[in-house]
Amino acid sequence: MAKRRSMRSKEDEQAASAEAGSTSPRKRREVVANGAGSESDSEVEARLIGDPVPVEEAKTRWPKRYQEKKRVAGTKNSNDKDDSEEVIQALRHYTQAEVDGRILYDLYDDAHVKAGDGELNFICKIVELFEAVDHTLYFTAQWYYRAQDTVIKNLSDLIDTKRVFFSEIRDDNPLDCLVEKLHIARLPLNIDLNTKRKSIPDCDYYCDMLYLLPYSTFVNLPPDNKHASSEASSTISSEIDVSGAELEEVSQVNKHRKLEVTLLDLYSGCGAMSTGLCLGASLSSLNLVTKWAVDLNKYACESLKLNHPETEVRNESAEDFLSLLKEWEKLCLYFSLISGGDFPQEYSDLFGTEDVDDGDGSSGDTDGEEGGEVFEVAKILKICYGDPKETKERALYLKVRWKGYGASEDSWEPIQGLGNCRETIKEFVTHGYNSNILPLPGDVDVICGGPPCQGVSGFNRFRNKENPLDDEKNKQLEVYMNLVQHLKPRFVLMENVVDIVKFADGFLGRYALGRLIGMDYQVRMGMMAAGAFGLPQFRMRVFIWGARPTEMNTVAHDEGHNLKLEEKLLLQDAISDLPSVENHEDRDEIPYRKAPTTEFQRLIRLGREELPGSSPKAKQAKVVLYDHRPLKLNEDDYERVCRIPKKKGANFRDLPGVRVRPDNRVEWDPDIERVYLKSGKPLVPDYAMTFVNGSSTKPFARLWWDQTVPTVVTRAEPHNQAILHPEQDRVLTIRENARLQGFPDYYKLCGPVKERYIQVGNAVAVPVARALGYALGLACRSSGTVDEPLFTLPPKFPNILERYSSAASEDDD
Repeated sequence: MAKRRSMRSKEDEQAASAEAGSTSPRKRREVVANGAGSESDSEVEARLIGDPVPVEEAKTRWPKRYQEKKRVAGTKNSNDKDDSEEVIQALRHYTQAEVDGRILYDLYDDAHVKAGDGELNFICKIVELFEAVDHTLYFTAQWYYRAQDTVIKNLSDLIDTKRVFFSEIRDDNPLDCLVEKLHIARLPLNIDLNTKRKSIPDCDYYCDMLYLLPYSTFVNLPPDNKHASSEASSTISSEIDVSGAELEEVSQVNKHRKLEVTLLDLYSGCGAMSTGLCLGASLSSLNLVTKWAVDLNKYACESLKLNHPETEVRNESAEDFLSLLKEWEKLCLYFSLISGGDFPQEYSDLFGTEDVDDGDGSSGDTDGEEGGEVFEVAKILKICYGDPKETKERALYLKVRWKGYGASEDSWEPIQGLGNCRETIKEFVTHGYNSNILPLPGDVDVICGGPPCQGVSGFNRFRNKENPLDDEKNKQLEVYMNLVQHLKPRFVLMENVVDIVKFADGFLGRYALGRLIGMDYQVRMGMMAAGAFGLPQFRMRVFIWGARPTEMNTVAHDEGHNLKLEEKLLLQDAISDLPSVENHEDRDEIPYRKAPTTEFQRLIRLGREELPGSSPKAKQAKVVLYDHRPLKLNEDDYERVCRIPKKKGANFRDLPGVRVRPDNRVEWDPDIERVYLKSGKPLVPDYAMTFVNGSSTKPFARLWWDQTVPTVVTRAEPHNQAILHPEQDRVLTIRENARLQGFPDYYKLCGPVKERYIQVGNAVAVPVARALGYALGLACRSSGTVDEPLFTLPPKFPNILERYSSAASEDDD
């Protein structure tokens, strides 16, 4: 049985080595597998045949095998801690071998390798054939991995069973472990899956990607380089000529390169992720524009539209949006605005084939019985897929302006009832196509989004561990991937909570990777903490990048680089310049009153026109602070908060009647009579005493100036989280939370106060998105394949203040 290192472990051992020895050079010979028997023995099972590789050439190609003064296999001492560092020393290398007396293998052939009982044979490329100094015969295997052997694991049904992934992992194994020669075809990645299936030749397996363990990376295969140094180069062979196909696809992509790179923000919330991506992209000279955004929360959509009036914002579910896009494509095909798809027969049946309206454009509806009023369509205003009339039937609807009626009488009508309005609908679809109100496949360059997966949240006690995708709360991940499959963007960026790679053995994370790989996207996955990007908040999140085969895959910041780190930001650095407000503050706009005192404060105050990508403009006459108002506490909670001392570490434990035991759990102090509020309710509520079995210090806890915040959440109630201002008797305001998330101060939010807290808490931290946008810009502007998954951000990134006037730091009294 062969030994193969798993791609899931960093410390698997290499194949067992043999005892060292020395011999003199020999003439041309057939070397037997046991290294000791007769060279012409009829029972020979494995042998190296042909002339050895010339000595100087062998030493050049495999120098580590010929280091006479180094330790050799079989000479390890008992103190060795890592046998994998040993290199089996060689007498000579060969280019051919024979196993089982009948199968001839050449160097760089692909082969099955003997695995354990009941296991599928391993798959490898033979990259060395050599005789060790003790005469044992070896081959070096560079491994292919089936989908189930990669990070995808038990979700391998998302991947074609004939598809394997090349790796850079190599192991030495006895020559007689080879089982049979294979035909593994090398194919180009191609986003058109049907074309790919047609091009797969008759082969045992096919391979189109390289799999690397760091950051769960799947990328384009490296160039064929089998004759370079075998110790430094990938050696995958090609069974078909792919250069033409690759160049053709690249040329098509380059042909459509635009000055403006379009972004679709799914599950957009108030737009933090797309805002950060666009800011970061502009720093790397990429004009990324959020063209479309979709979210189910109407207040979040209002916020996004207010701050990004250029964006087509749709307040609907992602499922309805996907259905709408499919119907929109059919309409564009029917009206001959695009070509290439199947003709939509249902619209031909609905409208007919004549290019004229049938009659006066009436909808076919009447007011009452025969002879009643006929409503005539004057104009089509909007389009949606769903159930706007609450009929419990989802369908394609058009918003109609009726002839002779005003806007107050506009109504949503199913397209099936507008069969007589062909020309009016054609006019709307043509105008929508020209103004790009909805994306067609190929229109979107980048899709970003964080599909909600509440089903894996640690706060959910009823999580489905067996099949998380059966939980409706996790279905949006599947919808997100279906949208990617339909639109085929150049890049995909998905964000989610860390539990996506922890819960149920990372089922949902593996599903996301498997879907993207199944669609032939290069992928990388990693985690990023907001605190590493200039925020006083920890907030760890998972990010998955996908890139089409013709793109350079994006990279992440490497926290492991030996860099001079900036000072960490604390709460005081972020919010100390904000004016004092009371618990009952209800103004949406107030003046600053104080000048900024930190670089963070000066940066966060910059106006929209002062940010990178815009021409510097004069300072605004008046600077206004938005959303600096707290959730108004009820009288009981406000009274409790006023009793919390204004000191570091203060919380409900500082209230009279609470005693802390030696095990750091709380109990009632029997020597103190329970204190009650004016309302008659207890000063210390029972839920505070029992939260986390009495061990938590979070209820009614004050933050302090020299601290960082674990994670900004969507709620502002102080019952089970530390959210009280250090020196004021209130919770942190919407704006203070927004500062902790990196929102620029100019970013104004819409909706009730609680809804604004939700928008901020659900957001991707803007500086994290900005760093990702910078990486995206580098990837979009580069060509070729990236060799490393990481890069270092420029010093003092984003370094805006050194390029732009610091006039914004002046106070506006």
